[in-house]
Amino acid sequence: MNDLNVNRQTFDEVMVPVFSPAAFVPDRGLGSRVWDTQGRDYVDFAGGIAVTALGHGHPELLKVLSEQGSKLWHIGNGYTNEPVLRLAKRLEALTFADRAFFANSGAEANEAALKLARRVAFDRHGADKYEIISFTQSFHGRTFFTVSVGGQPKYSEGFGPVPEGIIHLPYNDLEAARNAIGAKTCAVIVEPIQGEGGVIPADPAFLQGLREACDQHGALLIFDEVQTGVGRTGHFYAYQDTGVTPDILTTAKALGNGFPIGAMLTTNELAAHFKVGVHGTTYGGNPFGAAIAEKVVELISDPKLLEGVRTRSEALTGQLARLNERFGIFSEVRGKGLLIGAELTDAFKGRAKDFVTAAGQHGVIMLMAGPDVLRFVPSLIMPLDDMYEGFARLAKAIEEVVGATAEAPAR
Repeated sequence: MNDLNVNRQTFDEVMVPVFSPAAFVPDRGLGSRVWDTQGRDYVDFAGGIAVTALGHGHPELLKVLSEQGSKLWHIGNGYTNEPVLRLAKRLEALTFADRAFFANSGAEANEAALKLARRVAFDRHGADKYEIISFTQSFHGRTFFTVSVGGQPKYSEGFGPVPEGIIHLPYNDLEAARNAIGAKTCAVIVEPIQGEGGVIPADPAFLQGLREACDQHGALLIFDEVQTGVGRTGHFYAYQDTGVTPDILTTAKALGNGFPIGAMLTTNELAAHFKVGVHGTTYGGNPFGAAIAEKVVELISDPKLLEGVRTRSEALTGQLARLNERFGIFSEVRGKGLLIGAELTDAFKGRAKDFVTAAGQHGVIMLMAGPDVLRFVPSLIMPLDDMYEGFARLAKAIEEVVGATAEAPAR
């Protein structure tokens, strides 16, 4: 262990190869900028996959980190703590919910939601009401249960038989949903905007129809707001702009601005089915994470900040429109707030990774949402000067990819 010098190549030598990280290694961040180990700066349009909603190194979060870090990090689930109780009260005051369960991630929050739904159905109706309806191209996490419920088979294949009673339907197809939701359905889980599946918003009538069908058949409606939640769409939770209230809501990602924390929010009536010992977690709701998340919630729920998300959304989509006037590479720009997807034209189908790689070489951290969509999920408080600088750099990256494509010999 004498040689602890590490670089990008070290990843290929010591890590399980489930990721393929960029060629550069990020070292520090401030606001909407990141610097790598070579001192080169990047404009961050990825936000740690919609996580760092308040940017990097936010002074008020650093203050909480220091204060709570010097007091108490972890105590275990045999005890409660003041930060987690304050966090629960804040979230419940902002939403339909009366009760909260805290976990470490969106996957764990969804795991809890799906288990609760099946438990409620078992207690109320017996063992035959267990079917879960999800939608193609959905993403709900990487645990075995959530990856099976998710509508992308590439993530669940090769791990043996999946849990029974999971049905996948086309997203935004209300007729298919109405035909499928029935006496055996215990829950429908849906993203108000499919994030990983291509940044595809749900039609309001689709969500309303799911609510009505669930009510008709005694099923629970679960909104997965792991990516859409905590201000991302310009509302604290996306459901608040749909006219539809779920029975259970899951949230994570931006909730801790990078500190791992997730939550399942629900009503008194449903929470009563999770009695002592039925479900649990070691780290979930620890005072360290809860204190940070409480400050995040306080800051992002400010109406001025949420209004700023909508303003920045207009600026970002305007920049994308200008890029498209110049290069003509996007067939559609969609999404809401600062969850925006730009779908590539047929000429560049499957090339999203090429644009992301080129962007990194020109000093922009980017994301994709499948092979055909560039995804923009920057800080909710990104300075417009940083945004414009990022697009200037992105234009150079796009010019490079488009130019190389034009020069490539015909096959």
